[in-house]
Amino acid sequence: MLQIHGRRYDTGEAVCIETEGDRIKSVEPLPSSTDPSTLPLIAPGLFDLQINGHGGTWFSDESLTPEKVIRTLEPHYKFGITRLMPTLVTASHEAFISGFSAIRQACEQESWVEQMVAGCHQEGPYISREDGPRGAHPLQHVRAADWDEFCHYQDASGGRIRLVTLAPEADGAVAFTKKAVADGVTIAIGHTGATSEQVAAVADAGARLSTHLGNGAHGQIRRHPNYIWDQLGDSRLMASIIPDGHHLPPSVIRSFIAAKGKSNIVITCDAAGLAGCPPGRYEAASGQVEILENGCIVIAGQNQLLAGSSLETDVCVAHALSVADLSLREAFDMAGRNPCRLLGCEEVELSAGSLADLVVFDYAGPGARFEWRATVASGALRFGALPTL
Repeated sequence: MLQIHGRRYDTGEAVCIETEGDRIKSVEPLPSSTDPSTLPLIAPGLFDLQINGHGGTWFSDESLTPEKVIRTLEPHYKFGITRLMPTLVTASHEAFISGFSAIRQACEQESWVEQMVAGCHQEGPYISREDGPRGAHPLQHVRAADWDEFCHYQDASGGRIRLVTLAPEADGAVAFTKKAVADGVTIAIGHTGATSEQVAAVADAGARLSTHLGNGAHGQIRRHPNYIWDQLGDSRLMASIIPDGHHLPPSVIRSFIAAKGKSNIVITCDAAGLAGCPPGRYEAASGQVEILENGCIVIAGQNQLLAGSSLETDVCVAHALSVADLSLREAFDMAGRNPCRLLGCEEVELSAGSLADLVVFDYAGPGARFEWRATVASGALRFGALPTL
């Protein structure tokens, strides 16, 4: 049992949250004599549906092992993340089998890994072959959507693949989408240069998300129509965005949120396997990439073409708060409740009976970062120390 004292992130009320097992047992107000300004904030833990690795390890690495998965996942607690989706990007058939198998084995070995891994995200290889939309995904491994191939990956993962990002123009994309949706897998549109008709066809087939909308796109596109407008204007599609300060300008973040509505935006960091590494040049599956001094990851030799992010979800939530006039609750919901609704996962609330995935932190306001004091996942303290009165 844990007792957590702090201010609710949504109302500011000073409360004591008591846990029992993996659940919140009670949420009680603190005595009126308690000065709320002395207390940290309490919020549901963050849930990121697109994390590609950390510290030099990629989940799509052919040499991935269960031990590497465990070492790669654990540091995320210190960023306030309690659930995430290991994401495998475009790679060889062997790399997908190896990666998904290692994740499955890690989940079977450690109960906390099984709790943290809300599912797997397969981003590619059924994406655009064009420069720009393809992003940093290696061209030699881009291929047509293949349901039989995907079933091998799903078997390797132990049925954990819950999200697939594909391009509507990929051969077989519509048929694949229909089969995936019927099988309970969520389809997202991404890394695409599709026509309006192709976007609509995949949405008609059941796609429900745009992956990192505004990125994985041409440097220049026609004014209208284009595939960004097509996805932005389709009410059937939620949109994930990367508000890390590098991927999208503030005006675009605000416009996407205004167009989709706050309940239909998912904040992701799209952290690369090089997240957590110091600035410098590194070898990746797509070639050489570089982490710049400002934390931006780019294809080496220039500073415009991005290759994922070196920053984590908490930085993205804080930046969105700074540039989009959001409340704490709205920003946290975009990185928690909204991805849960998309995928049908349990939503976390500060109420009795809810899953005890909680973060305790200090926040000085727009422009500041979160200072994490503690992370509680499924009722267990996984990072930091709990405050005492």
